Amino acid sequence: MKYTASLVQLNIDETLAKRRAEALSRGIPVADDETLQFLLLTLSMTKPQRILEIGTAVGLSGVAMLQACKAARLTTVELEEERYVEAKKNFADFGVSERVNAYLGDAGEILSMMDGQFDFVFLDGPKAQYEKYLFDLKRLMKDGATLFADDVLLFGWVSGDEPTPWKRHSIVDKIRSYLDTVTADKDFITSVLDIGDGVALSVYKRQGGVEKR
Repeated sequence: MKYTASLVQLNIDETLAKRRAEALSRGIPVADDETLQFLLLTLSMTKPQRILEIGTAVGLSGVAMLQACKAARLTTVELEEERYVEAKKNFADFGVSERVNAYLGDAGEILSMMDGQFDFVFLDGPKAQYEKYLFDLKRLMKDGATLFADDVLLFGWVSGDEPTPWKRHSIVDKIRSYLDTVTADKDFITSVLDIGDGVALSVYKRQGGVEKR
């Protein structure tokens, strides 16, 4: 374990912590403690009212975000039906269902049909699609919104700290392409951080400072 990860003291609902541990034991891709801690820290600073999540999994990161942001609403998208059904149950169990709009389907298709303005995006779906999503995410983000992209260093493969298995070169190339695109985009201020499996934190500052309607 990294020294910085060993310092994490994740202060979340006890039932949520147990549910996260159970999900991890089943191989469900929930955010690790270090990433979740940084996500909750970022939310505490930005205080979003409308959150968009790509990659619901079983809804536990969504629950954590809504518990941290009592006035926020969450729109979340999941591709796998079994996880979507479990997420809906978790939202109900934790009493946040009324603040959630959950969609089942391909995020690329759903994003293209969405409208509205979000002030926080948690991007944690299929990593190979991050760059593909970016066009619609920009359209859906308010000026000053935060884009939190998870797993962008992917086991150290993307950064080159660990050798990439030959079957994983394609996804590594696609994540690197996303990072190249978002860091070069003058509408974003972006930092890539060695937190968890890597976080790219971007703030959307539309050139010219014109607020989108």
